[in-house]
Amino acid sequence: MQMEAANDSYHETVLKSQMENPNNSDHETVPKPQVVHRCKKCRRIVAAEESIVPHQRGKGEQCFKWKKRSSNPWETDKEPPECSSIFVEPMKWMETVQEGYVGDKLLCIGCKARLGSFNWAGMQCNCGAWVNPAFQLHKSRLDECRM
Repeated sequence: MQMEAANDSYHETVLKSQMENPNNSDHETVPKPQVVHRCKKCRRIVAAEESIVPHQRGKGEQCFKWKKRSSNPWETDKEPPECSSIFVEPMKWMETVQEGYVGDKLLCIGCKARLGSFNWAGMQCNCGAWVNPAFQLHKSRLDECRM
């Protein structure tokens, strides 16, 4: 009798949780593909999706002190460009960070290719947003891979 009552209460809680969260099922867990960033030169993993620091997109060229000569000052509704870099948390492979520098280049630990730069005081993204502290990796030097 006690076993039946325990089983009934267990099934009730499972049903309640499935009704409250229909996408959260214990029986069918489909893992989301994880995104990792690799060095283009040696293919070493340098950053995972969890280590990326998101930032709000700025207003593009309007945020910078300088402006391109070819830009039209009356063309303010132009959408800012997509970010050409990702910002990450400091990681163990970043040797210059571990050595205590305030700002320097970030080199791949495998092939010594320049992947980006860092500055504890912050840096401005090409979209215009300020990120501080900034550990910037250039997308052009990375491959985005789904695992």
